[in-house]
Amino acid sequence: MRVLFLIVVLSIMVSSASAQEHVGHDAHSPYAADTSWTIKALSPDDVAGLLQGRGMGFARAAELNGYPGPLHVLELSEELNLSDMQRGAVEQIRGAMQAQAQALGAQVVAMEEHLDALFADARATPDEVDRMTMHAAEAKGRLRAVHLRAHIVTRSALTTEQVALYDRLRGYTTD
Repeated sequence: MRVLFLIVVLSIMVSSASAQEHVGHDAHSPYAADTSWTIKALSPDDVAGLLQGRGMGFARAAELNGYPGPLHVLELSEELNLSDMQRGAVEQIRGAMQAQAQALGAQVVAMEEHLDALFADARATPDEVDRMTMHAAEAKGRLRAVHLRAHIVTRSALTTEQVALYDRLRGYTTD
């Protein structure tokens, strides 16, 4: 009986190991669909967002903590009952942010493109990778700061009541 038990256990272990090996060989990488991307580290949507100066979640810390974003304030201008002066101020904030974000976004794209080319051309070295990733990270940090600063200045253009209403309209609060 004990021998039969050992045979069954060994049989199960061998079957399990064989099944795991088979799955491992047939499993595709989650990156398999990304091989056609021009810049492997950035989806086409990411590239478009960076070049267009979109927020892309860079200012989420501000947005979710009571600092409205200029684009969404403009979208909700009627509900927020913005004065002409407020609307003009927020449009200026958004315009300045957009221009800076587009310029920095283009830098990020260029740096990621360069980093991608290093690997595509088999020229990547540890020193060059360190240099390029640090430059790309610095540009992304400056880009994020542009978006965060725009939220700070936008909040200062609104009343306390408008900020509270904005948060309700965006679904952040229920009061």
